[in-house]
Amino acid sequence: MSALPDSLAGWIVTAVLLFWFVGAYNRLVRLRAAVLQAYATLDAALRKQLDFVQASITATPPQKDAPAGNLHSAAVAPLQAATTQLASVLGATRLRPLDPGAMAALATALQVLINAWQRQHPDAVTVFDADGTLSRPAPLLSSVAGAGAGADAALPAAFEPMAWPEPSASAEIARSQFNVAVSHYNAAIVQFPALLVAWLVRLRPAAPLL
Repeated sequence: MSALPDSLAGWIVTAVLLFWFVGAYNRLVRLRAAVLQAYATLDAALRKQLDFVQASITATPPQKDAPAGNLHSAAVAPLQAATTQLASVLGATRLRPLDPGAMAALATALQVLINAWQRQHPDAVTVFDADGTLSRPAPLLSSVAGAGAGADAALPAAFEPMAWPEPSASAEIARSQFNVAVSHYNAAIVQFPALLVAWLVRLRPAAPLL
């Protein structure tokens, strides 16, 4: 049997490469979409936390020595400023949740809010593990270890539960799911040969919310 013509062999190689490229690209796109979907859930949970904090501020009576017409006392002013800042940062992050800079700004604004809440309400904070149970406390890394074997090793050891104002596990669960989705996506785009596809279509690493 004669060998395949060079032109036919070239077409076969091209078809195989194209098939591989499309498969690798589709996988990366699915992982990227999973991150975006997880962030949408996280965004809703964070907005719920904001609403809870804002409602508590509105319900706080003004101090007796507060100026007339002032709806917020000096004691809750830092908390109000923190909610305003977080609401603004959330709006910006919603437009580019895969941008590490945006996620870093969100993490900072969220920590400012949590710190302000703890100063205002030191006995009204709740810490949950990633599975929704009350924290013991324990590093969140151990809680998500079973969610995705291998890729979770990319999560920092400092990734621990947050002390949320609203006594609900939804925010911590959403944060965990988002961070796991980010770790899977980031691991995929640096694996060879998929990293060539990521480079060609300009897929960049995302950042977890720590």
